Amino acid sequence: MKLGLAVFWPAFWMTVPIKLVIGLLLLAAGMHPWDMPGLGFLLVLSIPLDIWAYGVAARTVFLERLRTQPPDGLGLTLWWQATLLIAIYGTLTYVAVGYAKEGATAVTAWIMEFLKAVPIAEKISIELVLWSVPTTLVLLLLLMIGLSLFGRMVRRQVAAGRPTDLTYQGLVRQWDLSRVPTDQPLLLTVFTLTGVALVLLLWGFMPVTTPHVHELYQKPDTKIAPPLKPIDALNRTDKLLAKAEETIKALEAKAAEEAKEPEKAKAKGGAKVPPLKPGATGPASMPAKTQVTAPAKTEAPKP
Repeated sequence: MKLGLAVFWPAFWMTVPIKLVIGLLLLAAGMHPWDMPGLGFLLVLSIPLDIWAYGVAARTVFLERLRTQPPDGLGLTLWWQATLLIAIYGTLTYVAVGYAKEGATAVTAWIMEFLKAVPIAEKISIELVLWSVPTTLVLLLLLMIGLSLFGRMVRRQVAAGRPTDLTYQGLVRQWDLSRVPTDQPLLLTVFTLTGVALVLLLWGFMPVTTPHVHELYQKPDTKIAPPLKPIDALNRTDKLLAKAEETIKALEAKAAEEAKEPEKAKAKGGAKVPPLKPGATGPASMPAKTQVTAPAKTEAPKP
C-alpha cells in the first residue's frame, strides 16, 4: 500500500492544476466538464497527462527509494493498469459505499426511534454521526485495498527493472534529467507559448468579454435614487409653498364672490314678495275661484 500511495498521490496532484485549466476552457466554451460532451473531452485530454505523471512519479520512487532503473514504457504501463483498476474496482467501491450508506441510514432510523425525547438540534447531530462514520470507514477501507492492489502493480514493474550501480550523485542527475530537459531556453519558450495559447483560447471561447448575469438570474432594473442636494430641496419647497399660497388666495377670492351673489340677487329682485297665507294655494293677489253650482232640475207637470 505504501508503494502504491507513493506513486499515485504525486501523480494525481501533478495533473490536477492542468486539468483545472482544461475544465476552465471547457466552461468558457459552454461545455460542463462533469457532463457529456465536456467530460469526454476532459478524459481524452487527460490521457497524455496521466501517462506523463505516472512516469515521472514512478521514476522518482524507483531511483530515490528503490535504487532501481525503471523499465521502458513505465508511465504507459502504469496508466493502463491503473485505468483498468479504477474502472472495475472503482465501480465496485461506488456500489459498496452506496449499500453501506443505505444500511447505516436504516440502522440510524431504528436507533432514533428510541431517542424521540432528544431535542431537534442534538438529534440531527447524532443522526449525522451515526450514518456518516460507518460509511466513511467503509470508504477508507476500500480505498486502502485499492491502493494495495495498485502497489502490487508497481511492485511488478520494480521486479521488471534492474538494480543500478550509480552513486547517489549519479542518481540525482538522472532523476533531474528525467524531469527537466537539458535545453532550458527551449523549455522556457514552450512554457511561454503554451501560456499565450491558453489565454487566446480562453478569450476565444468566451461568448462575451465582459461579465454578465445569466438569463435565469435576471433581476428587475431598479432605479437608484439621486443624491439629495439641500439647495435643490429648498428651492422645490419654496416653489411648493408659493403655489400653495396662490391656491389658498384663489380659494378665498372664490369664497368671497360666492358670498356676494345672494346680495346681488336680492338687489335685482326689487320689492319683497309677501309670504303665502296658510292654506292658500297661490299668490295673495290672485282672486279666489268661485264655485259655480248647477241649477236644480224641476220636474214637468203631469197632465
